[in-house]
Amino acid sequence: MVEPKASLVKQYKALLKTEGVDLHFADSAIKKLAEYAERVNSQSENIGARRLHTVLTTLLEDLLFEPPAKKTKITITAKQVEKALSEIIENEDLSRYIL
Repeated sequence: MVEPKASLVKQYKALLKTEGVDLHFADSAIKKLAEYAERVNSQSENIGARRLHTVLTTLLEDLLFEPPAKKTKITITAKQVEKALSEIIENEDLSRYIL
């Protein structure tokens, strides 16, 4: 998720940087995102790595559509990932349509 030259994490960091947001992900958050993507893939249609895109978009939805008005640094933690996504992940019907 972070090693490829054009990884999704790097793409979202660059996208939000244009809005003055210095976005960082804790290693534990990256691990949690990968776990959630794998879990949804195993519970519903397996769309592989494309699931990471939907998981990241859902996690960052508020920042993507309403970035802070002033420059800021934001670090995404595993706790934030869990808070934002756990309900969707746990509900198989929701995860099928949202993720």
